[in-house]
Amino acid sequence: NMALDEALLEAASNVGQPVLRFYGWTTAAATFGYFQKLSMVEKATRLRPLVRRPTGGGIVPHDADWTYSFAVPPGHEWHSLAAIDSYRRIHEWIGDAFAKIKIQTSLAPEKKTAGSADLPGECFIGHEKFDLLWHGKKIAGAAQRRNKLGLLIQGSVQPPPVALKREDWEKAMRAAAVDRYSVAWRDFSTDATLMARADELVRQKYSSAVYNGRR
Repeated sequence: NMALDEALLEAASNVGQPVLRFYGWTTAAATFGYFQKLSMVEKATRLRPLVRRPTGGGIVPHDADWTYSFAVPPGHEWHSLAAIDSYRRIHEWIGDAFAKIKIQTSLAPEKKTAGSADLPGECFIGHEKFDLLWHGKKIAGAAQRRNKLGLLIQGSVQPPPVALKREDWEKAMRAAAVDRYSVAWRDFSTDATLMARADELVRQKYSSAVYNGRR
């Protein structure tokens, strides 16, 4: 998953249009930010395996979440946004999607720390400005990487404890983008070149203990 997201960032210019990808996990795991220290992460979560993301941010548990990525090519209006504006926009979009399925959310007006020294860097403990909240609790966070290749946003939604199907939320995400941004969706198929690059990144980086533990 991390390798394919990075491969989509590398290919963004050739693709020429933003790509939204929904995905899940075959087993419980956790990803952690590009700049975090593995030794701190190991102390902060019991989830294994641990994989370093190509984006920043904190520890994200993937045991019951809904994961997505959004790759934007250089030259696209979204690519030129400041990081805080991009962060707000992605969560406004997710908030619109939840509203379509009758779940009311809000954007966090300011940062709120966890108040615990035992969980450094936990993404869903406390919240950052413009995280998405449900009844005051963070349910969506994201991390970004922007460079000359494009913009990659990797996000996680911890669904609220109500009767809700993931496929309904994904459908609502697409519909909300049509309403807010006049998007015309079409299916995106990974080709052999993209998958070969993802496989290469798995071997070179994401399955490597050296890469995951290098900081």
